[in-house]
Amino acid sequence: MSQKSYSPAFVGLDIAKNVFQASLANEKGKEFANIKLTRSKVADFFANKKPCVIGIEACATAHYWGRTLTAQGHTVKLIKPERAKAFLGHHSKTDAADARAICEAVMHPNTKIVAMKSEEQQGMDFMFARRDRLIVNRTEVVNQTRAILAELGLVMPKGINHFETDFKDLCAEHWDTFNAATQNTLTDNFSDYERLSEDINKIDQQIINMSKKSEVCQRLMEMNGIGALIALAIVAAVGDAKQFKNGRCMSAYFGLVPGEHSSGGKQHLLGITKRGNRRIRMLLVLAANAFMCGLTRRKKGEDGQPLKKLNGLEIWVTRLMDKVGKFKAKVALANKFARIAWVIIAKGEHYNATKAAAGTATA
Repeated sequence: MSQKSYSPAFVGLDIAKNVFQASLANEKGKEFANIKLTRSKVADFFANKKPCVIGIEACATAHYWGRTLTAQGHTVKLIKPERAKAFLGHHSKTDAADARAICEAVMHPNTKIVAMKSEEQQGMDFMFARRDRLIVNRTEVVNQTRAILAELGLVMPKGINHFETDFKDLCAEHWDTFNAATQNTLTDNFSDYERLSEDINKIDQQIINMSKKSEVCQRLMEMNGIGALIALAIVAAVGDAKQFKNGRCMSAYFGLVPGEHSSGGKQHLLGITKRGNRRIRMLLVLAANAFMCGLTRRKKGEDGQPLKKLNGLEIWVTRLMDKVGKFKAKVALANKFARIAWVIIAKGEHYNATKAAAGTATA
C-alpha cells in the first residue's frame, strides 16, 4: 500500500495561504509521510481518508478549515501555536518541521485544545472588529482636527464628548479668520467624523437588537456594569462556555489571572498575563470601572437615591479597594465578572449579587 493511499491516524496540518504541509502518522504516532498540498486539494485529500485526528494551529483561517474537515467526519483539534513550537525543538523552522511538531503536539495528552468558532460567532466577531476600526478612524479624525485648530491658536479640550459642541462653537467664532484651504479641510474632517459616528451608531443598534434576541445576553446584562455590547462580545468570544473547566479557566482565557514565577516552594505572583482576547479584557475592565464609579456615587449620595444596604459583591469590592487600591481592585473585579459570566453561560443560571462575591452567580 502506498503512502498516499494509506489513511493516517494522526495528522499535523500546517496551514498557509496557498501551500499547506501535512505530517501523517500511524496509530503508534510514527510519521510515515510529510507532504505538500495546494489549497485547492486539501479538502479532496482528506475526503478520501478514513476519520482521523487532525491538528491545526489556532491561527488565521484555522476555524474555517476546522469546520470543513469536521464536516468530512474527522476530529479536528485547534492548538495554540506556542504549544506546537515547544515540539519543534532544535530543528530549523521549515514547513515540514512545523507540520511534524503540530502532529506531535496533537498526540500529546496534555495539549490543551482551542474551541472551534462557529460561523455565527465569527460573524459577530467581524462586526466588533469593524466597530473597533471605525472607532480608531474616528479618533484619528478628531485628533487631527484638534491639532489643526491648535496650530491656529485654538485649543479644544480632550474627549470625544466635547468635540462636536466645541468644534462648532470655535468654527462659528473664528471661521472668517481661516483661509479657504483650512476651511475645506475642517469641513471635510467634520463630515468624516459624522459619517464614522453614524456607522458606529448603526453597529451599536445592531448589537442592541441581537442582544435582545439572545437569552444568554439578557442574563449577562443582569450584572451591574454589563450592557448589550459587553454581553454580546463575551458570547461571541466564548460560545459554549462548557469548553472551560471552571470560571478561572475562562478568566485565564481573557488574560485576567496573575502570572506566576515560583520556585523552591515559594509562590511569587506577577501581574495579569494579558493573554487571549484583548477586546474582552478591556471591556470587562471598563465594566468594573463603571460598577465601582456607580458604587462610589451611591455611597456619597450623588445619585439622588437614599443609601441602601450594600450587597455581597459591593462589600467585597469596597474592602478590596481599601486593601489594595482602586486600580488593582478594578482588575480583580473584572476577573470576578469573567468568572460569574462563566457560571451564567455554562450553567444557565441567573445573576445574584449577594452570592457573587462568594464565586457563584445564583441564589
